[in-house]
Amino acid sequence: MPSMKFIKRRITSVKNTQQIMKAMNMVAASKLQKAKKRLDTVRPLSLESMRIIKNASLCEGASESVFVTKREVKNTAYVVISGDRGLCGSYNANITKEALASMNEGKNEKIISVGVKSWEFFKRRRKNVMQQRYVGLSDTVYYEDAEHICNYLIRQYIAGEIDEAYIAYTHFETTLSHVPLVVKVLPIEGDPEQTFDNTEFDPDIAAFLEQAVPACLSMFIYGTLAESSVCEQAARMISMDSANHNAEEIIEDLTLMFNRKRQGIITQEINEIVSGANALQ
Repeated sequence: MPSMKFIKRRITSVKNTQQIMKAMNMVAASKLQKAKKRLDTVRPLSLESMRIIKNASLCEGASESVFVTKREVKNTAYVVISGDRGLCGSYNANITKEALASMNEGKNEKIISVGVKSWEFFKRRRKNVMQQRYVGLSDTVYYEDAEHICNYLIRQYIAGEIDEAYIAYTHFETTLSHVPLVVKVLPIEGDPEQTFDNTEFDPDIAAFLEQAVPACLSMFIYGTLAESSVCEQAARMISMDSANHNAEEIIEDLTLMFNRKRQGIITQEINEIVSGANALQ
């Protein structure tokens, strides 16, 4: 059984760690509230932007657009959105594994990492991770970052460097429910079963898509960045709360062990005193 000094040192160490966890919990909770407000504003516009270009891709003549025309798939780009840091439960692992599972063997995948964790994950697996990567977007999300990612994808797509593109992000449902998703964004594919208004385009549908796709896709990527940010902060808050409870249990067990050890020492000393008194009689 460990000594009282060792147990006391362990209790102090765990209490110090618990204080750090409580602080991180409070910081994550504060960031979560800000991120949720941003998401509530961005999400409707993000979803509507994709609906517009998907519906437009079903209009007559849209197939002439470079963004709608399907090609033989040889190179596929994956934008994988993860966090820059750990201590957020399985958030990073879930999205990177989901992205990896969606990749088809035999195709040349080009991975654009958003976040340090996705870059490290695919580098370890010797995947083709592009030098173009983005960090620092999990805490502070700006539209300009999404626009930069979108423009890079479109340049690669128009140049023929990639034949299709996917966004891997984490969808926020509730504070306790986060769903990793992989969504195809290029070429644009509409749902024939969904109804859409008959709209006239001036000068034509191809010209409209040429202007609309970069703007709408940038807004959609901005929405995925905002959703992933909310999920990361929620996962970190839950993880720190769980760690705090575990620390409390460890402290209780160590305190009980310390008290038993001290009681044993006191009992032993009493027995020695009694034995000595009896020996003097």
